Amino acid sequence: MPTLVAFLRGLNVGGHTVKMDRLRALFEELGVSDVKTLIASGNVVFTSRAKSVEALAKRIASHLQASLGYPVATLLRTNEEVAAIAEYQPFPKPRVATAKVLSVGFFPAPLGAAGTKLAIAYRTATDDFHVRGRELYWLCQTGTSDSAFPSAKLEKQLGMQATFRNMNTIRRLAALVDR
Repeated sequence: MPTLVAFLRGLNVGGHTVKMDRLRALFEELGVSDVKTLIASGNVVFTSRAKSVEALAKRIASHLQASLGYPVATLLRTNEEVAAIAEYQPFPKPRVATAKVLSVGFFPAPLGAAGTKLAIAYRTATDDFHVRGRELYWLCQTGTSDSAFPSAKLEKQLGMQATFRNMNTIRRLAALVDR
């Protein structure tokens, strides 16, 4: 059975508190197994026999909304994809070493040429971006909370929701999944 990672948006922010044992139980109700969570920000590792990852993501999002009472954007990646994201070097190592944060934005579909152009247009002296497929790598010199990058505006322009994770979290998730 393939191992998958769910990146959930909107958990444990804005008054939407979900304990990790409840989140694991909600996933198990869908028939997935080996469910593990990492930090309380909506990272779930599990195995599934689902034939379509896209259909499974929709099923999970629907189940979470029905159970929790609010929409939860659900972005799935395979264990191989998470490992590749963790290993990828979107920026030169010296720049990463001097930056405060390297984050990855997960989108449901590739950004394509137009989406890449939109994202790259947000580059500043503080923020740099690199697009690879369905991921937006964000190198921030100050810290994401001090950045002027309008991620919500980019999502609206692209017509897609995203969720961002620190690269350290991605690497910890990659270590949890079998290759």
